Amino acid sequence: MIDLGPLTGHMPTFEPGSVWLVGAGPGDPGLLTARAIHALGTADVLVYDALVSPDILKLVRAGAELEYAGKRGGKPSAKQRDIIERLIELARQGKRVLRLKGGDPFVFGRGGEEALALHAADIPFHVVPGITSGLGGLAAAGIPATTRDTNQAIILMTGHYAMQGPEAIDWAAFAKTGVPLVLYMAMNNLAAISAELIRAGMEPSTPVAFVNKATTPEQRVLVSTLATAVADVEKAGIEAPAITVIGSIVPVRAALGYPDATV
Repeated sequence: MIDLGPLTGHMPTFEPGSVWLVGAGPGDPGLLTARAIHALGTADVLVYDALVSPDILKLVRAGAELEYAGKRGGKPSAKQRDIIERLIELARQGKRVLRLKGGDPFVFGRGGEEALALHAADIPFHVVPGITSGLGGLAAAGIPATTRDTNQAIILMTGHYAMQGPEAIDWAAFAKTGVPLVLYMAMNNLAAISAELIRAGMEPSTPVAFVNKATTPEQRVLVSTLATAVADVEKAGIEAPAITVIGSIVPVRAALGYPDATV
């Protein structure tokens, strides 16, 4: 177990037969919470996602089992139902089960679905928040989520769902808010999203930034506009995982002395 010094007394007991849903943060192991580190040093089995960095996996206690359950868009992935059933199975074996997710488990991490299923199965669970990439990634890129001069709110949203049908997002409604949009999983739909926002009345010159592999040594940042975003992303070779931020907070990066791009 990792020695947390005076913080040890503030750590809850990781009971056998329970599941902890833990956020691993945006990537940098230094951004893990003390409670996440405690969980890594205590768990019997770790069920982890694709965006959890190898350096974080090194913190799991010796002898713990590691099970990969990554979900990546467009690639063969574990089905959510199977992941949930595996968590329940492991807990019923009396193991301390750590479900480790990138970012925060309750922010586009399907942690809510897993918590509901665990509760229904009468499996004790505990949630450990993490720094979500939509906020931590912006900070690492020099883009404040809010300033008094630019915005009083932000919208965290997914760009992953279909552009049509029952799961389609009403992009016009979001565009009309005038609030900066922070998009997770938007890269595959970037062209369609840009077109929808412009069609809804958002200015083509609206600033856009992309933060790729936020907080890691491979972090790359690209600043663009809504009209040129698709071409600029293709030219720079920006790919998922990336956070997309649209709106008035993007220019604050330049005001703080950061370059237009670190690609």
